[in-house]
Amino acid sequence: MNDLKRIATDFGDDVMAPALEAMRSGWWLNGTRTKAFCEAFGSYVGAAHCIGVANGTDALEIAFRALLAVRAPKGREVVTVANAGGYSAVAARLAGLTPVYADIEEASQLVSIDSVLSCVGVETACVVITHLYGGAVDVPRLRERLDAAGHSHVAIVEDCAQAHGARVDGRRVGSLGTIATFSFYPTKNLGAFGDAGCVVTNDADLATAVDRLRQYGWTAKYEIEHPFGRNSRMDEVQAAILMALLPGLDAANERRVAILDRYSEAAGKTVRPVRPAGDTVAHLAVVLAEDREGLRRAMTDAGVATDIHYPILDVDQPAWKNLPFREAPGGLVVCRESLPRLLTLPCFPTMREDEIGSVCRVLSAWT
Repeated sequence: MNDLKRIATDFGDDVMAPALEAMRSGWWLNGTRTKAFCEAFGSYVGAAHCIGVANGTDALEIAFRALLAVRAPKGREVVTVANAGGYSAVAARLAGLTPVYADIEEASQLVSIDSVLSCVGVETACVVITHLYGGAVDVPRLRERLDAAGHSHVAIVEDCAQAHGARVDGRRVGSLGTIATFSFYPTKNLGAFGDAGCVVTNDADLATAVDRLRQYGWTAKYEIEHPFGRNSRMDEVQAAILMALLPGLDAANERRVAILDRYSEAAGKTVRPVRPAGDTVAHLAVVLAEDREGLRRAMTDAGVATDIHYPILDVDQPAWKNLPFREAPGGLVVCRESLPRLLTLPCFPTMREDEIGSVCRVLSAWT
């Protein structure tokens, strides 16, 4: 599905030299490299504040806790989706919040704004918008509809773990909601050589809360004023690597989209690539196939690796079956109809032409 070794090979000293310099510096946490990367990435996103953390799941939990501390919502429900791997639900439960699952749009597999609105009520603390597979949800439109329905107090948390660089009306995801989170897991559109994440926001009070919560809740060294803090820091080596890779992000995204376009052109009537009407950065190349298992066997026979993102809905996870949650009033009809048809094909910027061609030949031959 990916070959991460090619990043080191293709970028060479442009990545390895800054990493080695960071390792030799003897200053590996809370240093100038993390500060520089966060400033650069915040500027790239269009957010005034960017705080580095250890990973994307920490970013989500800390964002939730910052909202609870600063905005003090009355409710303890989080509206999210059930088809995105469970990451927002994990973070929500760690923060003492209850997930409420909205349904999705079939063509994009992104959340249905109508379904979100049907889920929001007096118990809603915030809405999580997952920009899944690289597709961008129209957050400004959601904000308008929430406000019009009398829910202007409901915060929007953008989960941008799969959509670095995606845009809505010229604005990048991460700058559209109240607060946003990113993962820099190695396979992401902007990936570290290990774990890393960040929280971005244009709200100074939220940024201060996040900054304190990521380091024990300290307001000064050893002085804890915020409960539920933790040790969650981006290290200097990962920051140096990310800083080196950031200038190439847009070009890498264009390459991903070009690969997805090739698959769309090759696919027959029974295989439909998932993509939104708006922007995508093609984090994953996911298709809806009428005969998924047959197509998967054909790909395997051609030497093409595949995966399923994601095979189990949150509401069906065995560990959570006895924990509280709600579904949208109309249920999760599209989620459930889509689940047995989802298949993920290889899509990463260092794919070779012969590898892309192998996928396209199977898609073209499949009926």
